[in-house]
Amino acid sequence: MMELQNRRALVCGLARSGLAAAELLRRAGAQVTLSDLKGEDAFGDALAPLRDLGCQMALGREPGEEELQSCDLIVLSPGVPWSKPFVQEALRRGVEVIGELELGARMTRGPLIAITGTNGKTTTTTLVGELLRATGRTTHVVGNIGYPITAVAGESGRDDVTVAEVSSYQCEAISTFHPKVGAVLNITEDHIARHGSMETYVAMKRRIFQNQTPQDVALFNADDPICREMAEGLRAQVAWFSRTRRVDYGAFVQDGCIVLRLGEEETPVCRCDEVRIPGPHNLENALAAVVIAGVMGVPCETMRDVLRAFPGVEHRIETVRTLRGVTWINDSKGTNVDSTLKAIDTMRAPTVLILGGSDKGVSFDALAEAIAAAPQITRCVLIGDTAEKIRAALDKVGFTAYEMTGYDFDACLARCAALAAEGGNVLLSPACASFDMFSDYEDRGRVFKQKVMAMA
Repeated sequence: MMELQNRRALVCGLARSGLAAAELLRRAGAQVTLSDLKGEDAFGDALAPLRDLGCQMALGREPGEEELQSCDLIVLSPGVPWSKPFVQEALRRGVEVIGELELGARMTRGPLIAITGTNGKTTTTTLVGELLRATGRTTHVVGNIGYPITAVAGESGRDDVTVAEVSSYQCEAISTFHPKVGAVLNITEDHIARHGSMETYVAMKRRIFQNQTPQDVALFNADDPICREMAEGLRAQVAWFSRTRRVDYGAFVQDGCIVLRLGEEETPVCRCDEVRIPGPHNLENALAAVVIAGVMGVPCETMRDVLRAFPGVEHRIETVRTLRGVTWINDSKGTNVDSTLKAIDTMRAPTVLILGGSDKGVSFDALAEAIAAAPQITRCVLIGDTAEKIRAALDKVGFTAYEMTGYDFDACLARCAALAAEGGNVLLSPACASFDMFSDYEDRGRVFKQKVMAMA
């Protein structure tokens, strides 16, 4: 456990993780100052409990000389880049700088599981939590999934298990972070605007393994070439999951069944068609979860029951309703190209696809080629900051069945309703972040669902 009594901490970034970190620090005896570019009015009543706990405020600007002189610890929320000048200046002065994830991990009792990758993190993290809970273990499902690790770290017991979804942003500011099991599900291009290059993005993901020992497990997707490279040179025992090949240690598909091998024995878990969550990408998520659960001692019989019942997570290929013969599907969690490609692959009927949002600096060429080659995608409706960029990619491959509705989400949904054929789908899977029109992907998905449910 980290000693925080009388530490002078500056918490930068006051989204959910920052607020939770500030409360944890204060309750552990630290002197806490809150920093955010937004002014106090932007937070409504959210800061009142922290003010009551004695936190100081430095809002409406980046931390300045006064804050840097009066702190010996800076805790960064994931949205605050490590490259910020004030962060680099603090490091130059010898101030300890960590992330909210690092703080939570240091204050967590009991084993920690960390799950990262470009896609599938939320589903796999949630599923692992369900598998562990099914054995009666107290399990905390936290991290980039929307519930900060710092919200539970101070209360976790030594026999509790913490399962954390970890983003590349969170990996920037870790130092001693040490999961018993770490997993990378897949790697495709994402967050280039933040990290600057694909190489840096991959390096950030790989940091979750840097403090593991031979007693720990590092899990990778054997079907992903970048994952295979990432697995080289680690101290932890490497495990694998695969849809296409047999592995010596991990989980794989054989004769239509999920098989677990963590020693000499191979144990069937369930048939692939018994896994309730749909699509080949979700089979990969299930395979990864089976390996993690097996390492943590979950019986295969329990795994089978959970896999048969687990319905998936909100905002990930989530059926909202069927109206006048058209099924509306919320995949707001589709915040990158690869995630949207997976959603397209699950469509089995003519589909109107909603694309666009804030720009991560990635190419849409592969997405455009897949749309042009996918007979089930009959029309696209483009929204937000990236609409023009996606339009150009679609034009390049000769796909002209698209419309643009700018930043008007109501107009977008109205056009989708007019374009969708009876027996078909409307799929919100934007392949982009949401910050141009919404507060986050959850807000985008919930607004979509509310408006769809309100349709006459």
